Amino acid sequence: MKIAWQEDPEYVSYVEDLLETQEVQKLGEFVQHRHSTRLEHSISVSYNSYKLAKRFNGDAKACARAGLLHDLFYYDWRTTKFDEGTHAYVHPRIACKNAEKLTELNDMEKDIIIKHMFGATIAPPRYKESYIVTMVDKYCAVQEASLPMSERIKHRWNTTFKKKQSV
Repeated sequence: MKIAWQEDPEYVSYVEDLLETQEVQKLGEFVQHRHSTRLEHSISVSYNSYKLAKRFNGDAKACARAGLLHDLFYYDWRTTKFDEGTHAYVHPRIACKNAEKLTELNDMEKDIIIKHMFGATIAPPRYKESYIVTMVDKYCAVQEASLPMSERIKHRWNTTFKKKQSV
Protein backbone atom coordinates (compact mmCIF):
# COMPACT_ATOMS: atom_id res chain seq x y z
CA MET A 1 0.00 0.00 0.00
CA LYS A 2 1.45 3.35 -1.06
CA ILE A 3 1.36 6.37 1.21
CA ALA A 4 -0.08 9.68 -0.09
CA TRP A 5 3.30 11.34 -0.69
CA GLN A 6 4.41 8.37 -2.80
CA GLU A 7 1.42 8.98 -5.09
CA ASP A 8 2.37 12.63 -5.69
CA PRO A 9 4.80 12.68 -8.66
CA GLU A 10 5.66 16.37 -8.27
CA TYR A 11 6.59 15.93 -4.60
CA VAL A 12 8.57 12.76 -5.30
CA SER A 13 10.49 14.53 -8.09
CA TYR A 14 11.62 17.15 -5.55
CA VAL A 15 12.89 14.75 -2.89
CA GLU A 16 13.69 11.38 -4.48
CA ASP A 17 17.42 12.14 -4.84
CA LEU A 18 17.59 12.93 -1.12
CA LEU A 19 15.49 9.94 -0.07
CA GLU A 20 17.86 7.63 -1.92
CA THR A 21 20.87 8.69 0.17
CA GLN A 22 22.17 6.64 3.07
CA GLU A 23 22.33 9.82 5.15
CA VAL A 24 18.58 10.40 4.91
CA GLN A 25 17.68 6.72 5.20
CA LYS A 26 19.75 6.51 8.40
CA LEU A 27 17.18 8.81 10.05
CA GLY A 28 14.93 5.75 10.20
CA GLU A 29 17.14 4.38 12.98
CA PHE A 30 16.28 7.18 15.43
CA VAL A 31 13.09 7.59 17.45
CA GLN A 32 11.90 11.16 17.12
CA HIS A 33 8.65 11.91 18.96
CA ARG A 34 7.94 8.71 20.89
CA HIS A 35 5.92 7.00 18.17
CA SER A 36 7.75 7.95 14.98
CA THR A 37 11.23 7.69 13.55
CA ARG A 38 13.13 10.80 12.56
CA LEU A 39 12.70 9.72 8.92
CA GLU A 40 8.92 9.35 9.26
CA HIS A 41 8.77 12.73 11.00
CA SER A 42 10.93 14.42 8.35
CA ILE A 43 8.84 13.04 5.49
CA SER A 44 5.65 14.14 7.23
CA VAL A 45 7.00 17.67 7.76
CA SER A 46 8.30 17.77 4.21
CA TYR A 47 5.12 16.60 2.50
CA ASN A 48 2.71 18.66 4.60
CA SER A 49 4.88 21.77 4.16
CA TYR A 50 5.03 21.16 0.41
CA LYS A 51 1.21 20.97 0.24
CA LEU A 52 0.77 24.18 2.25
CA ALA A 53 3.37 26.02 0.19
CA LYS A 54 1.47 25.08 -2.97
CA ARG A 55 -1.78 26.29 -1.42
CA PHE A 56 -0.27 29.64 -0.39
CA ASN A 57 1.77 30.22 -3.56
CA GLY A 58 5.08 29.53 -1.85
CA ASP A 59 8.15 27.67 -3.00
CA ALA A 60 6.88 24.10 -2.69
CA LYS A 61 10.20 22.61 -3.78
CA ALA A 62 12.15 24.48 -1.10
CA CYS A 63 9.63 23.40 1.54
CA ALA A 64 9.77 19.79 0.39
CA ARG A 65 13.56 19.58 0.34
CA ALA A 66 14.34 21.65 3.44
CA GLY A 67 11.46 20.04 5.31
CA LEU A 68 12.99 16.65 4.62
CA LEU A 69 16.42 17.83 5.79
CA HIS A 70 15.39 19.95 8.79
CA ASP A 71 16.30 17.25 11.35
CA LEU A 72 19.30 15.69 9.58
CA PHE A 73 21.29 14.82 12.70
CA TYR A 74 22.35 11.49 14.19
CA TYR A 75 22.16 11.57 17.96
CA ASP A 76 19.49 11.00 20.59
CA TRP A 77 18.33 14.51 21.44
CA ARG A 78 16.96 13.32 24.78
CA THR A 79 20.40 12.37 26.14
CA THR A 80 23.02 14.30 24.14
CA LYS A 81 23.93 17.72 25.53
CA PHE A 82 26.04 20.49 23.99
CA ASP A 83 28.17 23.26 25.47
CA GLU A 84 27.14 25.59 22.61
CA GLY A 85 23.49 25.69 23.66
CA THR A 86 20.27 23.74 23.81
CA HIS A 87 19.23 21.06 21.35
CA ALA A 88 16.69 23.54 19.92
CA TYR A 89 19.56 25.90 19.05
CA VAL A 90 22.24 23.39 18.03
CA HIS A 91 20.47 20.74 15.97
CA PRO A 92 19.25 23.04 13.16
CA ARG A 93 22.84 24.14 12.56
CA ILE A 94 24.07 20.55 12.58
CA ALA A 95 21.24 19.59 10.21
CA CYS A 96 22.12 22.44 7.85
CA LYS A 97 25.80 21.44 7.76
CA ASN A 98 24.85 17.82 7.12
CA ALA A 99 22.39 18.87 4.40
CA GLU A 100 25.06 20.98 2.68
CA LYS A 101 27.19 17.85 2.41
CA LEU A 102 24.36 16.13 0.50
CA THR A 103 23.11 18.87 -1.78
CA GLU A 104 23.45 22.52 -2.63
CA LEU A 105 21.09 24.65 -0.54
CA ASN A 106 19.78 28.04 -1.55
CA ASP A 107 19.33 30.87 0.99
CA MET A 108 15.67 30.01 1.56
CA GLU A 109 16.38 26.33 2.24
CA LYS A 110 19.13 27.27 4.70
CA ASP A 111 16.77 29.66 6.48
CA ILE A 112 14.05 26.99 6.63
CA ILE A 113 16.40 24.48 8.25
CA ILE A 114 18.17 26.85 10.64
CA LYS A 115 15.01 28.71 11.75
CA HIS A 116 12.61 25.76 12.06
CA MET A 117 12.83 25.93 15.86
CA PHE A 118 11.56 29.52 16.01
CA GLY A 119 9.58 29.88 19.18
CA ALA A 120 12.10 27.78 21.08
CA THR A 121 14.80 30.04 19.60
CA ILE A 122 14.63 33.79 19.06
CA ALA A 123 15.82 34.40 15.46
CA PRO A 124 12.68 34.80 13.32
CA PRO A 125 12.37 33.17 9.91
CA ARG A 126 13.02 35.33 6.87
CA TYR A 127 10.59 33.68 4.43
CA LYS A 128 6.97 32.55 4.55
CA GLU A 129 8.23 29.07 3.61
CA SER A 130 10.33 29.05 6.79
CA TYR A 131 7.21 29.83 8.82
CA ILE A 132 5.31 27.07 7.02
CA VAL A 133 7.92 24.43 7.88
CA THR A 134 8.23 25.75 11.44
CA MET A 135 4.48 25.45 12.08
CA VAL A 136 4.15 22.11 10.31
CA ASP A 137 7.08 20.76 12.34
CA LYS A 138 5.30 21.66 15.58
CA TYR A 139 2.00 20.21 14.35
CA CYS A 140 3.63 16.93 13.30
CA ALA A 141 5.57 16.66 16.59
CA VAL A 142 2.42 17.03 18.67
CA GLN A 143 0.51 14.62 16.45
CA GLU A 144 3.28 12.01 16.58
CA ALA A 145 3.78 12.26 20.33
CA SER A 146 0.07 12.11 21.13
CA LEU A 147 -1.14 9.56 18.58
CA PRO A 148 -1.54 6.58 20.94
CA MET A 149 -3.24 8.80 23.52
CA SER A 150 -5.67 10.17 20.95
CA GLU A 151 -6.40 6.64 19.73
CA ARG A 152 -7.21 5.56 23.31
CA ILE A 153 -9.48 8.58 23.77
CA LYS A 154 -11.30 7.82 20.49
CA HIS A 155 -11.73 4.18 21.54
CA ARG A 156 -13.12 5.18 24.96
CA TRP A 157 -15.42 7.75 23.37
CA ASN A 158 -16.74 5.25 20.84
CA THR A 159 -17.16 2.54 23.48
CA THR A 160 -18.97 4.88 25.87
CA PHE A 161 -21.10 6.42 23.13
CA LYS A 162 -22.15 3.01 21.77
CA LYS A 163 -23.08 1.78 25.27
CA LYS A 164 -25.28 4.86 25.80
CA GLN A 165 -26.98 4.38 22.41
CA SER A 166 -27.84 0.77 23.17
CA VAL A 167 -29.42 1.62 26.54
